[in-house]
Amino acid sequence: MAGRINDEDVKAVRDAVPIDAVVSEYLQLRPAGGGNLKGLCPFHDEKSPSFQVSPSKGLFHCFGCQEGGDTLTFVMKIEHLSFAESVERLAAQAGITLRYEQGGYGLGRQQGERTRLIEAHRVAAQYYAEQLASPEAEIGRRFLGERGFDQAAAQHFGVGYAPAGWDHVVRFLRGRGFTDKELIQSGIAQDGRRGPIDRFRGRLIWPIRDITGEVIGFGARRLRDDDNGPKYLNTPETPIYRKSQVLYGVDLAKRDIAKSNRAVVVEGYTDVMACHLAGVTTAIATCGTAFGGEHVKILRRVLLDNSDAHSAGEVVFTFDGDAAGQKAALRAFEDDQKFAARTSIAVSPDNMDPCELRLAKGDEAVRELIESGTPLFEFAMRSIAARHNLETVEGRSAALEHAAPLIAQIKDPSIRHDYGVRLAGIVGNPDERFVIRRIGQLARWGRERQRAGAAAGPQPSAAPTPAPTPAPPAQRGGPPLNLRSPAYVQERELLKFAIQFPELVAPTFDAYGVDEFTAPPYALIRSLIAEAGGVTAADDGYLERLRDAAPDDTVRVMINELAVESVVASRRQRELDRLAGHYLVEVRLAAVNRRIQDLESSARRAEAQSGNAQAAADIRQELWTLVQYRTALRERGTAAL
Repeated sequence: MAGRINDEDVKAVRDAVPIDAVVSEYLQLRPAGGGNLKGLCPFHDEKSPSFQVSPSKGLFHCFGCQEGGDTLTFVMKIEHLSFAESVERLAAQAGITLRYEQGGYGLGRQQGERTRLIEAHRVAAQYYAEQLASPEAEIGRRFLGERGFDQAAAQHFGVGYAPAGWDHVVRFLRGRGFTDKELIQSGIAQDGRRGPIDRFRGRLIWPIRDITGEVIGFGARRLRDDDNGPKYLNTPETPIYRKSQVLYGVDLAKRDIAKSNRAVVVEGYTDVMACHLAGVTTAIATCGTAFGGEHVKILRRVLLDNSDAHSAGEVVFTFDGDAAGQKAALRAFEDDQKFAARTSIAVSPDNMDPCELRLAKGDEAVRELIESGTPLFEFAMRSIAARHNLETVEGRSAALEHAAPLIAQIKDPSIRHDYGVRLAGIVGNPDERFVIRRIGQLARWGRERQRAGAAAGPQPSAAPTPAPTPAPPAQRGGPPLNLRSPAYVQERELLKFAIQFPELVAPTFDAYGVDEFTAPPYALIRSLIAEAGGVTAADDGYLERLRDAAPDDTVRVMINELAVESVVASRRQRELDRLAGHYLVEVRLAAVNRRIQDLESSARRAEAQSGNAQAAADIRQELWTLVQYRTALRERGTAAL
């Protein structure tokens, strides 16, 4: 029986797959200075990026929620995998064959649940794609052809066909070693009278992939009149498929979304296909559910949507021009302010979706539709106003009272004012100041209700802000230790050099005592560096030894933080050398000053006691030596160390 993964193979996997390449599959990264990269944290919701990746160290760390670790840790946390599953997943990407030893994790049926379900979907997707060429699938090929999709388009999106029989895919997957329990759990099959039966039968199949490209579910379109099921049938909720957290096409669109800083949200699978084939390669769609908060989080990470960005991105929603489409567009308004990006609505004047528009008027018409988007606030105002008779006083008043609460939700006061002026024009109210006052009043009431609710009920859990790193040793009494205070900045920076650039502080750093670091957590890190062999012996395994020496996860998080946090904006060698020497001198000077103060106090006490003249003289001699050393440090810097 196969066992645990060979340690050498685990190291080979860590070394073979760059952490920035893995993280970039889930969020957009931009330079953060010092060779590091930054992005919006995938583990908590935030407005400004506090998540940093150090490609040179193979580590990530979020200064907001304190999550951190190496490449394997990232995959484990974001995909909810076991350690072994994470190794196997990255090994498959790198083309590394893993060796197993007795007594631990194995292959086959011992594989983790998620790995097995992912594999079942991969095999099923391949099966469905092959079936699209079968005689029975002619109806599916005709459906695609009538919508302007040829064989190449079907292959690009992995479109397939599910045979109409009861258990075709069940028997196929059984033959590939999957159990009935796994088939039911995956959602590919469902319980029948005599065992599992195919969930999707006689339908066109779209594989639904996560952001990394793994198939996690399917969408199936009805083709025959005698099929009494819904028009679209999707995979049910499973351990790997949550429809509120899935965007169809995001695996294909994510790089162009990041590059263009724009995402286009359409309503269906064929709309995504039509947009991509028309050159709008940033199109994505929800899967059987309305666009919601979890979808916003995914898009924000891909867009690097933050209020500090130099140029805000754009999210364009496309909806049918009918009543249902307008209702969907107004629902999107509720999520708009979760974006820093501009949000627009693109509605075809002929009430056609992108697929129909491409078929009727060509690729250029689809591109023009996306470019013609109306800002979401304005669309919402005009949609509400259109429901009322603006020729009457009563109609104008009703339109204002329905639209004003929407505009009052706008957080930016200047934007809220501008849209208030625009609303007055749309409803035909000549008194702009009245409209603006009314919107301001509603906005104020809204803020007061929020404050009252917060005071009356339990506080909602908020994403933590960058805060002092938790101290590993328990602090007894007194105020909490702030490791980022000016009192500890020199120690922190020196430790960052010792971890990130050990060669720049070797061998001097290894002669520093633990007592030269006044913050207990930093003193602990100093001792762990010694335990890992010191900076002089730093090699490729130095950081790993240091992390392994940590007594618990709290200390390990702090090591990750020090390894990822930039030491300086510039990476010029001369600047790094100068700073390394500066912090070596400053930490030593601080320690010397503390010792001088202690000796001065001891000398005075000795001099005050009769019979202690020799002791006082000895202390004064040591004190004089230290003062001379301090002077040398100030004048000669690192040459005096």
